[in-house]
Amino acid sequence: MLDPLQALPCYSMVRFLIERLTGLGVVLFAMSILVYLLIGLMPGDPIDLMISADPNLTAADAERLKAVYGLDRPVHERYLAWLGNALQGDFGYSRLFARPVLEILLPRLANTLMLMGLAFALALLIALPLGVLAARRPQSLTDGAVNLFAFAGISLPPFWLAILLILLFAVALGWLPAGGMGDGSLASTLTHLLLPAFALTLASVGGYVRYLRASLIEALRQDYIRTARAKGLSDTRVVYGHGLRNAMIPVTTIIALDFGTLFGGALITETMFGWLGMGKTIYDAIMGNDYNLALVGLLLATGTVLLANLLADLTYAWLDPRIRLE
Repeated sequence: MLDPLQALPCYSMVRFLIERLTGLGVVLFAMSILVYLLIGLMPGDPIDLMISADPNLTAADAERLKAVYGLDRPVHERYLAWLGNALQGDFGYSRLFARPVLEILLPRLANTLMLMGLAFALALLIALPLGVLAARRPQSLTDGAVNLFAFAGISLPPFWLAILLILLFAVALGWLPAGGMGDGSLASTLTHLLLPAFALTLASVGGYVRYLRASLIEALRQDYIRTARAKGLSDTRVVYGHGLRNAMIPVTTIIALDFGTLFGGALITETMFGWLGMGKTIYDAIMGNDYNLALVGLLLATGTVLLANLLADLTYAWLDPRIRLE
């Protein structure tokens, strides 16, 4: 007999979200174990760095400090102690900044999401019209020019592209600052955000154009497109009203998977432009043996990528009503 709850319109959505969020929690738990073990294998520890920086510290001082921070215990005991504190909302302190980890990471995460969000929006604004233009005239001169632009964007290394942008817009033309975060005002922040966002946009737009072009060409060959044309619909309505929506389903998968790639690109871009985001923070934490900051930073980055994939699954159902969340 059918469960009465299943008749509710929101039942499938709620069940799907509960299952996916539970899986997300399991993945983060497994990721925390893996990252904690890998960080524990790094050479040296914070106490060793303190000893090398202060010659007045003795071996006895080092032993006492390791006992205070729990570094004299086996790695599994240290992990369980960290996990217990994390479940209570205490993620520890950053050795580099002498502040609670979340006080440092949450603003940096917001900075990265701001950078990636602007780059993502610009990439879609450029990729959608170019992909549609190339798909409507395959094998034409226009298609060749769009493909050349896409391949150029895919081929450019992010660090080299960042150097070129700095030399052109900051050094030669003097239109934009070479890096930094600005003075905190909205206008200054946006001015400093443009160059790194443009660098990330150029690094990702080429792939979006190629996938959209291929997907839309395939969609425009389907029977329902011929039927729509036979009904007398305009070419623009056929392409945008019928073809593009179905072509966006595989492209949405690529975009969701590319979200993790953007995090990797953001590491290089943030370092090159001095943008205080998650990528640069995690890099500094690893180089400075800041265990807590690196661990929580990597978990936040992982959680953000998993949420992006969840959002992509929800977008599938919106783009194509035939797709059921069950």
